[in-house]
Amino acid sequence: MTDAIKKCSANETAACCCMDVGTVMDNSDCTANWSEVYPDRAAAEAALAQLTGNARAVESDPCRIESVISDAADGVRLQVNFTFSCQAESMIFQLGLR
Repeated sequence: MTDAIKKCSANETAACCCMDVGTVMDNSDCTANWSEVYPDRAAAEAALAQLTGNARAVESDPCRIESVISDAADGVRLQVNFTFSCQAESMIFQLGLR
């Protein structure tokens, strides 16, 4: 049993097959990405405003938001990167989008 745990790259506990939170959340991925096609620019801008509001509700320090609205074959594409100060905020933001 212990040999199988040693081969795993995650820090597991033999008693409960749990992983240390630091294994999953190590603050290496603080950016959430969004890409969607909307029927027109107004719809894309409205979506950006809604997403920005969601990010602002989660942030502890200001979230860096970088967005691009461009023409697509079937409408207007909104691409946004939200960079939070920690990975937990990024995860909370992404879970809120579901």
